[in-house]
Amino acid sequence: MNALACMIGSFWDSSIGKKILVALTGIALLLFLSGHLAGNLLLFMGKDAINEYALWLHELAHGAAIWVARIGVLTALIVHVHLTIQLSIRNKAIRPNYSHPGTVQASRSSRMMIWSGLTILAFVLYHISHFTLRIGNDYNGGTYQTSLPGHEDKVLNVYQMMIDGFSHPANALFYIIAMTLLCSHLSHGFASVFQTLGLRSAKNGALIKQIGRAYALLIWIGFLSIPGAILFFGYGRP
Repeated sequence: MNALACMIGSFWDSSIGKKILVALTGIALLLFLSGHLAGNLLLFMGKDAINEYALWLHELAHGAAIWVARIGVLTALIVHVHLTIQLSIRNKAIRPNYSHPGTVQASRSSRMMIWSGLTILAFVLYHISHFTLRIGNDYNGGTYQTSLPGHEDKVLNVYQMMIDGFSHPANALFYIIAMTLLCSHLSHGFASVFQTLGLRSAKNGALIKQIGRAYALLIWIGFLSIPGAILFFGYGRP
């Protein structure tokens, strides 16, 4: 048991261990983003689609699955940001003086990744508190009468909650800024995951970089389409 704890501690403290954990948590967050976006886009299919999807999520595994997912994603994000900061501090201590332009550029990119990561973490905490825990807001959405067998009772109106929430310019603007930083982070971090795991080479490096940028662009357009449609085009608003 002590030997296993020492191995885990050594792996956590090593630079390669931190890089691998950053890559693995990055993959988990990439997968979550795709699934989360797919669920959110059901907003454009109407009340029934997104409200019934939300109901299904909240009842999965008797309500435990969604909280396991939330805790897992938040833990992965905290570990990802924490280790990224540690790696940046360690690299700066090893190379205090920069003379090569490429090294200077890498240092600046690393610092941007840290600040964008911290901003995204702050946004996720804000997003959970307002849209999940519904703390300190007046857009609870009310209730929704379903037609599903066994669910004729009223449930939370997620559709209206999203419409009301993104009708507030400050909320929509913060969301847009956070998603823009997130996708900038993705466009840089996507290729780094493949490099850390030894899957990037001179032959496929350019392709992986292009795929990362395309993925980040799709995520950016998808997420921003929701507050954009509501705030600027009045989607779902009376």
